[in-house]
Amino acid sequence: MSKFALAAVLAGAGLACSASALSAQDKGQDADQVVVSQSEVEGTNPPADYFTGEVYLYMLTKPTAPGQAGTALVTFTPGARTNWHTHPAGQTFYVTQGCGWTQAEGQAPQRVCAGDMAYVKPGVRHWHGATANEAMSHIAITESLNGKNVEWQEPVTDAQFSGPAN
Repeated sequence: MSKFALAAVLAGAGLACSASALSAQDKGQDADQVVVSQSEVEGTNPPADYFTGEVYLYMLTKPTAPGQAGTALVTFTPGARTNWHTHPAGQTFYVTQGCGWTQAEGQAPQRVCAGDMAYVKPGVRHWHGATANEAMSHIAITESLNGKNVEWQEPVTDAQFSGPAN
């Protein structure tokens, strides 16, 4: 994803300035508030061991004591999704663009679109990602417990992903 596209996603989510909080933390600046240009926010492709398809991850903030929450902007291209996973302290995600799917184990997949929010309780096995035909971006807010924020599991199969009509 180009920096221009990232800027559009962040601006659309109202996060153009706050997107650089991790950069400010990593720079070790002592200021009470630091604003970092969106041109300094860099995306990565997360490990393929945890995702199917093309995914872009932009770390926004990391837990800073006494807090336990970290945030990330995650963009899934059409058909891309997470593996099954759990969060020991739960997760909230807010969809900023497009539409996608989220599914808790034992439940039907649920469609989520821009403006929707999902909360996943601690320890609930789930996955989320784009639809087969549309990209989806979300801001993930994930708390840590004893320094850990996720437990990755096996990939979501194509049959599980195709669930309802995309």
